[in-house]
Amino acid sequence: MSNILTWYGHATLGLKTGDFSLLIDPFFSGNPASPVRADDVAADFILITHGHGDHVGDSVAIAKRSRATVIANFEICNWLSKQGVEKTHGQHLGGGFMHSFGYLKLTLALHGSSMPDGSYGGNPAGFLLTTNDARKIYFAGDTGLFGDMKLIGEEGLDLAVIPIGDNFTMGPDDALRAVKFLTPKVVIPIHFGTWGLIEQNAAEWAARVEEEAGAKVVVLQSGQTWTLA
Repeated sequence: MSNILTWYGHATLGLKTGDFSLLIDPFFSGNPASPVRADDVAADFILITHGHGDHVGDSVAIAKRSRATVIANFEICNWLSKQGVEKTHGQHLGGGFMHSFGYLKLTLALHGSSMPDGSYGGNPAGFLLTTNDARKIYFAGDTGLFGDMKLIGEEGLDLAVIPIGDNFTMGPDDALRAVKFLTPKVVIPIHFGTWGLIEQNAAEWAARVEEEAGAKVVVLQSGQTWTLA
């Protein structure tokens, strides 16, 4: 079984795990870093960390086209249902569910979560996925540093995907501290470089992490894939 991750720029990710295609925070339209359009991607499931427009993105259009099931907090799922999305699965912080692609738990994230129309978007979240081949992948979502990342790290992470852009999320220094808390085998930085406000030197950050935290860092370019072997 393979687990193939694709970064589409900003915080948008694709994960092919076994026979299932997942999209995380599918922001394509208006994403200057995306190499593809929303019409170009396939999905069996769409995972949304929080309600901001650069994370909800094109989820409504993609879900209607692909008939994907959208997984998010309960408030986001209710909002999507009102937009005509037929298949949703609402969860909440700390709650997990055994989906066909693996066991998915919503984790704490320190951020906001209003919907694109300004309505309430519930609590922001990260995702802790245990795949069907027992790999542990943590998608931190948009978040600041928090101490309970140590507890997430106790799960034994094969991969952590974390923001480094600063201003709206953790910056490089706090993201380095997060890696020390999480102790993943591999870490991939995201949520940087989309706009000048969150521009960062990911290669420089990667060198610091590998020297100070001992984790392997994979810096992807937008559109690149990486396989969790």
